[in-house]
Amino acid sequence: MVMSQYEPNDLIFERERTILETIQKNPDLHHNALIKLIVPKFMAKTTFERTKNNLVERGVLSVNQKGNRKIYIITENYQKKSLQQIERITHENFQNLQHQIKRIKENYDHKDVNEKITIYVHLLKGLFHTDNGFTFLDSVKNSKITLYKDEHLSIQEMISKVNKNIVKDKYFELIYPIVMKHVGLSISITSQ
Repeated sequence: MVMSQYEPNDLIFERERTILETIQKNPDLHHNALIKLIVPKFMAKTTFERTKNNLVERGVLSVNQKGNRKIYIITENYQKKSLQQIERITHENFQNLQHQIKRIKENYDHKDVNEKITIYVHLLKGLFHTDNGFTFLDSVKNSKITLYKDEHLSIQEMISKVNKNIVKDKYFELIYPIVMKHVGLSISITSQ
């Protein structure tokens, strides 16, 4: 979804909720009738279209054709389908990161400082995001045990490998603080 960086997330949630509630309350409304209920009372037409398209792309809404009319419905079994997609994407990301980090030494040592910072930020954010995906799946599937224990440990090892590569870099003092800030781990030493 294209969004202004200044647009508050609460507004996006509210728009999505408005569309979903309207569809839930009026399951047989066609596209134009749906617009009449929502626009301009809750949002502009282009905002409605953008938000509705995003819900369709994410699979939250499905589109049924009745003649030449589009009817939107909330996707059945969305939770199950989304969990399957989260699991598939999390595993794909995990395998991709393993591949990238396996070659970290030969692929990144010759890069300039800005490229290294960009790469390390990308790798660490990817590792944190993937670990969060496994944590979410663990919690949803069985919160009493860790089903993805091997994956969590492997991610810890990959984070360690990235960190060691940063620490050994001759530009460590330039790279480390910037990478930590951009992965959300920055702390102020002077405030302690």
